[in-house]
Amino acid sequence: MEIRLKSARRYVEEIPTRLRVVGVWGGELTEGGQRLAAKEQITQMMDELKFRGDFAETLLLPVSASEGSEPEFVMLFGLGAKKRGVSLETVRKAGAKLVAAITKLGFKEAVTETFLADKFGKKEASYALAEGAILGAYEFKKYKSDPEVKRLRLWLARSSGPAVDRAEIVAEAVNYARDLVNEPPNVLTPAELAERARELGRETGLQVTVWDERQIQQEGMGAFYGVAQGSANPPRFIQITYKPQGKPSRVLAYVGKGLTFDTGGYSLKPSESMTTMKSDMAGAAAVLGAMRAIARIQPDVEVRAYIAAAENMVSGSAYRVSDVLKSLSGKTIEVMNTDAEGRLTLADALTYADREGAEAIVELSTLTGACVVALGQGVAGLFATDDRLGKEVQEAALRAGEKVWPLPLEEDYRELLKSTTADLKNVSGARHGGAIMAGLFLSEFTEKPLVHLDIAGPAYTTNPHSLGPAGGTGFGVRTLVEMVAPGIAEE
Repeated sequence: MEIRLKSARRYVEEIPTRLRVVGVWGGELTEGGQRLAAKEQITQMMDELKFRGDFAETLLLPVSASEGSEPEFVMLFGLGAKKRGVSLETVRKAGAKLVAAITKLGFKEAVTETFLADKFGKKEASYALAEGAILGAYEFKKYKSDPEVKRLRLWLARSSGPAVDRAEIVAEAVNYARDLVNEPPNVLTPAELAERARELGRETGLQVTVWDERQIQQEGMGAFYGVAQGSANPPRFIQITYKPQGKPSRVLAYVGKGLTFDTGGYSLKPSESMTTMKSDMAGAAAVLGAMRAIARIQPDVEVRAYIAAAENMVSGSAYRVSDVLKSLSGKTIEVMNTDAEGRLTLADALTYADREGAEAIVELSTLTGACVVALGQGVAGLFATDDRLGKEVQEAALRAGEKVWPLPLEEDYRELLKSTTADLKNVSGARHGGAIMAGLFLSEFTEKPLVHLDIAGPAYTTNPHSLGPAGGTGFGVRTLVEMVAPGIAEE
């Protein structure tokens, strides 16, 4: 769907349109509805039809229009019960549901009240509503033979223009990441992912450097290349840099897992587990999306992004269980499971980010099913080697509306990663604590403060969710942007 948001200082009733949307919260009209000339008529209809305004419940009512003009309508949009409370996430989800409700009725233009601006403030409510509307309008129909494109122009009455502009930048970056995740793996190979990064650089002015397989080998990225060597599609190491105009306040590195397809290698995945493995580069997509937004917002933080892009395939040249790989750090790794490949590619990326001078590193990866078992589909696991950095990322995620939960890097477990043949094993062999073991393994490859976000649960969904359709969610983009460029509440 193509959606165009328009910010307006005027009230709902002052903007000419056939459809006006106002909220109902706790069974009562919110501020926008209270100002309508037909308020008493609308309230009477609500009582007669027993409309209480459960969340996302709608009621379309005709209202008086001047003689000879097109009929006009008011849509009541439910925001839920007051006793259950609301948050900015309620407004964000309302924006997504509202877009769907309007387009289902066939309207191509509407004006909506900025829901609960009196409760949260105009800027915050404007931001959440606009972001939700753009995220909710997302569709991926690139490969449909006859895609129907719906268009909607939505006016946000009494909204903050800067807040809406900022929301558009961030939400469009999330949708950009979603597009990358939703691309089929025969299209989005490592080379193609690198080309998308180059295109991003040309569009935004970001500095982009890409290494091919020869350079990857020459630089000593033996763990990364070991994973990639079994595929006919060679790996790429992608480096992207945003530099502010003045002296940066700090230098951060974002690292994203870039497995464009993962069969599990010789530790082969079951077929049903392979159907979503085009999403194993969702960490890389989140990093690219965040860099897209950061280039437009232009914070005073220097941000360096690193992506080790590869396929994990089965062939005569593929790496095997019991192989020993030499990482960029110099540490050797005994391969105990070829389906624990992401941590091998990330090991070299983390070492490189460390050597290039990042003060701290935030890494995102669809790394373990164990984290999904622990936290479910909607929450990412947060592992931090530095409490201050961990809290910073957690607070950024909270402001951004993305759910993360801290899990421990239990030092007593580190002993289980030791190998009798090499320095480390890529899996411990223990049945439990898989997500923790993966985080401990990654922490072996940098001395800098590190936050590892295991996004295996929320990065991809097989069912529609509150902010979009099934497929890639773009999880992590909003948190990464919020971390270096605090949002509208900070302006």
